[in-house]
Amino acid sequence: REINTWDITGSLRPEPGEVNLEETIPRIMERGRIIVGVDQSQNLLSYRDGVTGELRGFEVDLAREISRDIFGDPDRVDFRFVESSSRVEALAHREVDMIIRTMTVTRTRQQDVAFSPPYLTSDSRLLVMRNSDIEDVSQLPGRTVCVTDGSTALEKARMYAPQSRILKTRSWADCLVALQQNQTDAILSDDTILSGIAAQDPYTTIIGSSLASESYAVAMPIPGDEYDSSGLIRQVNATIERIREDGTWWRLYDRW
Repeated sequence: REINTWDITGSLRPEPGEVNLEETIPRIMERGRIIVGVDQSQNLLSYRDGVTGELRGFEVDLAREISRDIFGDPDRVDFRFVESSSRVEALAHREVDMIIRTMTVTRTRQQDVAFSPPYLTSDSRLLVMRNSDIEDVSQLPGRTVCVTDGSTALEKARMYAPQSRILKTRSWADCLVALQQNQTDAILSDDTILSGIAAQDPYTTIIGSSLASESYAVAMPIPGDEYDSSGLIRQVNATIERIREDGTWWRLYDRW
């Protein structure tokens, strides 16, 4: 089954000039915080520091930049941990205002959520133990491939490794444990995620050419009669535009 990323629709343009946030995002302004769905185990992207207990990573910092632009304070964020397979449901049930959790923009997903412009682009590849004889996806038949449930990596595994066993886990950290315990032969994911895994285990390595390029974006509810999210979408898009223009994006990218 093809992962449709080529005919995705664009996002709403940020409002020009000064914006009255009490009018455009009244619920959030009244609450005084944004509620953001993230991961807690994706090293370098969104993870809990084992020493300090704090959430850290590129996506965590992006959420704080959105908070900075709304409230003038980067720390007015309530982080909620959301599994990969329940990201859409968390938005639909209004458990979070937005999802910042390596969510790839696809046309299928755009039927359920509204996306910002991409904040990061990645290439899908494989991660194996350094002593593995696997060099690319053509050597996967008969082997086991680990992916997280509900991810586009699951669809890629079915496309590129149809003769392989697929191990579905709740998190990429679980895939690393499975690889270390010889329960899987390879992890198929985006290189941004794989680089975080590889940084945790020096005996792993990223291999093979790119299977596909994907773009991550902030996911929000689609504007509707019950909840007009258009003001929030434009505000988030304004932040992404701002961090690309003022150099913040590169500072965060270089840091992580």
